[in-house]
Amino acid sequence: MLSFCIVNNTIGSNPIFSNSFLKECGVEVAQYFLVVPGASSILATPIFMNKFLAKHAMFGISFLSIVFFPFFGSVFLFLFNIPEQIAKKFGFAVSLITFFIAVLFWLHFDNSSTSFQFVSLAAWVSYLNFNFLFGVDGISLLFVLLTTFLVPLCLLFSWNSATTYRLSPAKYFAVFLMIETFILVVFTTLDLFVFYIFFEAVLLPIFLIIGVWGSRERKTKASFYLFLYTVLGSLFILLGILFVFFETGTTSYLVLCDYTFSLLHQKFLWVAFFFSFSVKVPMVPIHLWLPEAHVEAPTEGSVILAGILLKLGTYGLIRFSLCLFPQASFFFKPLVFLISVVAVIYTSITALRQSDIKRVIAYASIAHINMTLLGLFSFSIIGVEGSVLQMLSHGLVSGALFFCVGVLYDRHHTKLIFYYSGLVQTIPLFVCFFLLFTMANIGLPGTSSFVGEFMILLGVFSVNTAAAFFSATSLVFGGCYALWLFNRLSYGNVKTVYFQYSSDLNKREFFTLLPLCFLVFILGLLPTFVLEPLHVSCFNAVKIINLFV
Repeated sequence: MLSFCIVNNTIGSNPIFSNSFLKECGVEVAQYFLVVPGASSILATPIFMNKFLAKHAMFGISFLSIVFFPFFGSVFLFLFNIPEQIAKKFGFAVSLITFFIAVLFWLHFDNSSTSFQFVSLAAWVSYLNFNFLFGVDGISLLFVLLTTFLVPLCLLFSWNSATTYRLSPAKYFAVFLMIETFILVVFTTLDLFVFYIFFEAVLLPIFLIIGVWGSRERKTKASFYLFLYTVLGSLFILLGILFVFFETGTTSYLVLCDYTFSLLHQKFLWVAFFFSFSVKVPMVPIHLWLPEAHVEAPTEGSVILAGILLKLGTYGLIRFSLCLFPQASFFFKPLVFLISVVAVIYTSITALRQSDIKRVIAYASIAHINMTLLGLFSFSIIGVEGSVLQMLSHGLVSGALFFCVGVLYDRHHTKLIFYYSGLVQTIPLFVCFFLLFTMANIGLPGTSSFVGEFMILLGVFSVNTAAAFFSATSLVFGGCYALWLFNRLSYGNVKTVYFQYSSDLNKREFFTLLPLCFLVFILGLLPTFVLEPLHVSCFNAVKIINLFV
């Protein structure tokens, strides 16, 4: 016989689980559930969870393989003292295999399914109903692909870089595999408590990457900036998760999707979650840690930070804020529009007056990510899909631009714009790549950024023409700071006073930038293969919100 669990089947006028719903899951309500008057929690038994998942999730290949494969590789590099070349080859091979596994999941993904796929369930703290529950839909699958694609490129770029030799290269590669593991868990977990743990755990490896392998003396200050800002923000989401647990008795995302919080509780929880995610985005005025972190981080750290870590905040907004608190999301929509429009304009103008190349790209990243928030809160399918596509595009384009900065820094050991001029005369191949990524950054038609921004503006224009108009000014400002930066670096006379000789791209750098360039134009010309997995997932998110507005 099934062990019973405590259920408060009605809170106010909203049932947690209707009898018909429980019967659909194969559970005999009267026999196996004990209704306790006044109880405010539901504790689902493991057997009930299995039946629930069988009804609402699609099982298949275990997703644990992709989550823990880089973890074991990282542990191996940390524990065993092996020669540098073997350690680098091993770490790079692990990251490549992880990417190929992600591609296999993508090839076997059913675009028409409304359920989470490749679901894996492992009991953790059973009596509190905390479980390691993993699964993906179209949104999380694309972020998994982005993560597993960028990490091998980072390891390849750092192969012969002086950065990796400030400490053992094996430890440097191990830290990157560890951060890949944590990020994959964040994108695939379907449990709020596990999400919070790894959402915070990501800070540890990025703290080490900046603090230990950073490029300047201010690296320690920058790493503490990053740590303190994000930890302070995450205290609010912890309080929100505890509130959810004490009200519902579970942190399972699949169960919470069928639970309706009161409007007052939704507003409280939405503010708590939003503040935590807005620090990670980041939004104005809590964005100051990001430019500082970018400037002090090594090239590979900046790529991970801009390409992946900034997406944790926007992913959390899609997955939790919009889907679990739809009424509150609609209530705070004008506030998000206002903050996002101000952030887009302010950071674009700020990028114009920067003297450091990395700071220009960092402020541009803030503008692009805040543009995606407008699409998310347009609550239209085209806006939400455009936002996700723009996040993927930003991960590729910003990552490529930071790689370009790394190419210059490895040769001349400075990121100040003042020292560069006339690069087209000395390193023309590099300038060609830099031009292509600069054009992609300002949304040139035919590139991935154009498709994402166009879809976002269509979605926003359908609900708020003023917000669409003011946010579209970022395209003008983007052209100003991006083209001005390219002009100052590429044209003019070579400043031989500072630099006597400069070599063009080597094979390692060329094969790092080439796949990024290829994907940027493939997504711009053939976005369908990315949009198809998104249709059902984005439709489900928008449908949940539209049910309450």
